[in-house]
Amino acid sequence: MADIRGLCPPRFDEVRAAFAANFDDGQELGARFSLAIGGEIVVDLMGGWADRAQTVPFAEDTLTPIFSTGKALAALMIARLVDRDLIEYDQPVADVWPEFAQAGKAAITIGQAVSHQAGLAGLTQPMEPEAWLDWNGICDRLEAMAPLWPPGTASGYHPVTSGFLAGEIFRRVTGRRLGSAFREEIAIPLGLDLWIGLPDSEAHRLADVRRPTAMPDLGPLTDIKRAAFGTKWAQPRADAQLRGADIPSVTGCGTAPALARLMAIFACDGRLDDEPWLRTDTVAAALKARIAGEDLVLPYDLSWGAGLLRNERLKIYGPGRQTVGHSGWGGSCAFADPEEGLSGAYVMNRQSPDLIGDPRARRLIDAAYEGLG
Repeated sequence: MADIRGLCPPRFDEVRAAFAANFDDGQELGARFSLAIGGEIVVDLMGGWADRAQTVPFAEDTLTPIFSTGKALAALMIARLVDRDLIEYDQPVADVWPEFAQAGKAAITIGQAVSHQAGLAGLTQPMEPEAWLDWNGICDRLEAMAPLWPPGTASGYHPVTSGFLAGEIFRRVTGRRLGSAFREEIAIPLGLDLWIGLPDSEAHRLADVRRPTAMPDLGPLTDIKRAAFGTKWAQPRADAQLRGADIPSVTGCGTAPALARLMAIFACDGRLDDEPWLRTDTVAAALKARIAGEDLVLPYDLSWGAGLLRNERLKIYGPGRQTVGHSGWGGSCAFADPEEGLSGAYVMNRQSPDLIGDPRARRLIDAAYEGLG
């Protein structure tokens, strides 16, 4: 039986029971689940092991890779550019990144680019997986590439390229890399143990990851799905060099309470710790539906905001229709419910094959809403 530790007041006893059940059912190695109300952590449970050999307990300072859950961090950084009136979601990407206009992409807006509508779900020209570490080289490929479908007509999840799109937009506007700016502008001032690109000095805290036992089910394969997930170069090769790379779609690492607190910015009208981090109108623009319908990559009927998955279709982040969030490969997730002022996050190091809506996280989130009454 796992040693379950942490904060959990009686009103959230069902969350503790659900957290323990995930371990008792043999679904976890190590995990952590946190909830915040109004930005204040009210639940913070952890248990299990940080290593595959089960010799190192999953601790308060254990970091886990969060993979695509890190796209929520990128969404916040793009929203901050909007908030500072440096960009608008409805302006063309080419306004700030002129070379992007090639091959029929001149009209693609920033809002479309960050909501998976750009038609650039994966790179079609062969390359070595190590090429993902060449930022400029990948941006050159994106500039030259023609969209895989008419931009703006549908979403098609961009598993890796979305980080380059958001990151290069951010770099063109500010002259800075998105991950380092996130640390300096958000994570350090708020004391959040969150990273996009983990330095070697923090690697000793990183949990081992146990890979899933089966491949995810994408449904019938299409050329678009193959570009996103099915080529030999669709994903960068996991190694120490990738771990330290500033790729917002791939290399996020952190803790559950840090993610829950970060998402409170979206749950609380842009405020956290009585400080304004986004204007109310910027939050509304980031959260509103920009595209909805059958996704061309993920086998789901989805609704996307500006880099955030809207809950209204799948209800994987509780019952709220206005809730937004993001999930990562293997099961991690973070969410924000502006109607309840609630935010939360789940991280783990035993991956499942579920693409989104991991049953372990859903069990915890559903129990959390029971505690809200």
